Amino acid sequence: QVQLVESGGGLVQPGGSLRLSCVASGSFFTINDMYWYRQAPGKQRDLVAGITVDNNKNYPDSVKGRFTISRDNAKNTVYLQIDSLKPEDTAVYYCNADVWTTRWYKGNYWGQGTQVTVSS
Repeated sequence: QVQLVESGGGLVQPGGSLRLSCVASGSFFTINDMYWYRQAPGKQRDLVAGITVDNNKNYPDSVKGRFTISRDNAKNTVYLQIDSLKPEDTAVYYCNADVWTTRWYKGNYWGQGTQVTVSS
């Protein structure tokens, strides 16, 4: 079983920064691509950043320049640095990962989410 646990969310003023973390634990062989999504109240869950196992990164245009994804493979952790926060960044942020649980099976897993609220 694989668990993804996010942390680092909170209440931040507009213009501030946050660094979210997501740690993978449990029984698995290796972690492949990792992603961050967010879901605002009443809206669909949207991809905001992705990173491959060899550190290729991708972002939607809506967050380019403010969001930075990174990973530490030795710690089974993915990070999301969010700068110049705006009220419209308010959402629950979810970690997602493709994980090889054995040499032959790859599953997709979600964390429970961490709330980010941007307000003065």
